[in-house]
Amino acid sequence: MALLSPPDSFVFAAAEAAAPAPAGQLIGAALIGVALIVVLITWAKLHPFLALTIGALTTGLIAGLAIADTVSSFTGGFGSTMGGVGILVALGAIYGKLLADSGGADRIVDTLVARATPRSLPWVMGLIGAIIGLPMFFEVGLVLLVPVIILVARRSGVALMKIAIPTLAGLSAMHGLVPPHPGPLAAIDALGANLGITLAFGVIVAIPAVIIAGPLFAPIAARWAPVPVPDLFVSAEEKGDEPARRPSFVATLGSILLPVVLMLVKAVADIVAPGSTAAWKVVLDFLGMPVIALLLAVIVGFVILGRGAGFDRDRLTAVVGSSLGPIAGILLIVGAGGGFKQVLVDTGIGQVIADLVAGSSISVLVLAWVVAVVIRIATGSATVATITAAGILQPLTETLDGPMTALLVLAIGAGSVFLSHVNDAGFWLIKEYFGLDIPQTLKTWTVLECTISVTGLAGVLVISAFV
Repeated sequence: MALLSPPDSFVFAAAEAAAPAPAGQLIGAALIGVALIVVLITWAKLHPFLALTIGALTTGLIAGLAIADTVSSFTGGFGSTMGGVGILVALGAIYGKLLADSGGADRIVDTLVARATPRSLPWVMGLIGAIIGLPMFFEVGLVLLVPVIILVARRSGVALMKIAIPTLAGLSAMHGLVPPHPGPLAAIDALGANLGITLAFGVIVAIPAVIIAGPLFAPIAARWAPVPVPDLFVSAEEKGDEPARRPSFVATLGSILLPVVLMLVKAVADIVAPGSTAAWKVVLDFLGMPVIALLLAVIVGFVILGRGAGFDRDRLTAVVGSSLGPIAGILLIVGAGGGFKQVLVDTGIGQVIADLVAGSSISVLVLAWVVAVVIRIATGSATVATITAAGILQPLTETLDGPMTALLVLAIGAGSVFLSHVNDAGFWLIKEYFGLDIPQTLKTWTVLECTISVTGLAGVLVISAFV
């Protein structure tokens, strides 16, 4: 996933562990594990949860991990992912169901569809994805925007991928390239880069990346994956169960933007007063945590959306209950994806590949990108790729000035979002939310991530010619 997200944070130490087996054995284990997962799902028609579990355990054993260690690694990764992404998905599902049943989603969608032409809708959705993604973790932005993506596609008649791809591009590019997301911030700290310069360059690089990977790629993705709009988040109007009244556009938009504002304020506070233990900072840090921000959005949604639509307590309880059943499969798949990723990390394959690449004599910016790319492909973790690459390349910063060090951070960030595939929990989120099969997910989401990565590197190299 072009993800720089909380669930990845538990793997930092593991990524630095020594490899328990020769490099060739580790690489072979990873390749066999990935191939096994794909075959089990596409040929044997096994449920992705079971395929990921079998593939993860097989990979660990081939890589030389003990049976107990392999199982522990998988279950630890599963639990950590569910503790992060799983909670966010569950809260997002509750909020999305509330948004749909209250008529609030209809308000937003009607406004978007009425004021934008079918040709301009992908550009509008890309802008929305970038704005929402600026302060937010990818998963939070995704679960907030999935109901809007689905309803806009359904209501406008525009192909699903033409709406989804630009939105995802906006979310992903912001996460990989623009602080205050944790990956770029950690790299800035490790490399001693200037936050302001990195932020400015990051926005400059992210804009063309969003355009190329979003609205320009969307028509191609729509041809490669002509999928129908999923039945998720059917609005009250479409069900013929529209409430007597609907919350206003302003109130609905305010409830959607609440977690965005909370996380943005926390990010600004972190920049203005890093490490402060003042009471106001502690409060902002708490309110800006993704889980807390989204939980508050749900609670406020009960009042603004639920009460605004005239729902009583029984109706609100029914909304919550009915929202969780459809995502049970998604949660298990995402958790298993996190378990597979942790097995790969604990084998040490990411560090082995990084060490091999670090021996090269290519340009420092290209080298930074390549190191992040190979760790990302091996482990499925954007944050591990960013942190590990920054650690490997830190000695090189002694010969770089401020602007070049900032560009080094961005080159690492661009590499960290390359080639999301079956070892990335985000891959499975996209697949399940939008009803794609594995080849369609590879041709849409994975290509989108590669496009952002390559475009980001190109932008970094262009800027480097002028600084």
